[in-house]
Amino acid sequence: MAPKSENPEAIVLNYLNEQNRPLNSQNVADSLQKFNLKKAAIQKALDALADNGKISFKEYGKQKVYLARQDQFDIPNSEELTRMKQENEKLQEQLGEQKRAISEVEGEIKTLQANLTLEQMRDKEAKLRKEVAEMEDRLEKLRGGVTLVKPEDRKAVEQMVSEKISQWRKRRRMSKDLWDAITENSPKDVKEFKEELGIEYDEDVGVSLQSFSDLRSNKRPRLR
Repeated sequence: MAPKSENPEAIVLNYLNEQNRPLNSQNVADSLQKFNLKKAAIQKALDALADNGKISFKEYGKQKVYLARQDQFDIPNSEELTRMKQENEKLQEQLGEQKRAISEVEGEIKTLQANLTLEQMRDKEAKLRKEVAEMEDRLEKLRGGVTLVKPEDRKAVEQMVSEKISQWRKRRRMSKDLWDAITENSPKDVKEFKEELGIEYDEDVGVSLQSFSDLRSNKRPRLR
């Protein structure tokens, strides 16, 4: 959301932080036409923000590319994301065990109902229903976390993972846009240039954004 202030610097800074990707002055001017700001005013605001260290910029020939400061964003490292994935896998295993146990109890109920007297069936059914209720209670707690963590704690972790993956995706896109801009007219072999600069993609170090996105969207089975 754009700031209420009509200060061009505030408007431009807010827009760059929202987009969090490389932009030149023309990109910014085109996107902020609704504020009736001329390109000259936007260029002045960009230069002032860069001089004050509120944004970053790179020069490519005569063109400048501007970018929000990255130290204001938090992203998870590979170890944190791997740990979250492992915890989710453990939860899925425990959930499967509980569903199998409940299925066995329900099967026992059906068998007993076919062989016991009415009074025996009622007593047995009450006992088994109590066991099922206890298992369902345990299952609901497991759905809130691996080791019976509180629902609010689990929700906070899921929200954090979602935010970190979104930041990861934005940075990947930003990096690709920037790399494409750098190498577009470069006479060097792109692969050799990448190795010369020591640049590594996620795939080069065995990390997959998609795998963590799948983890975030993984749906747990529901008890019926």
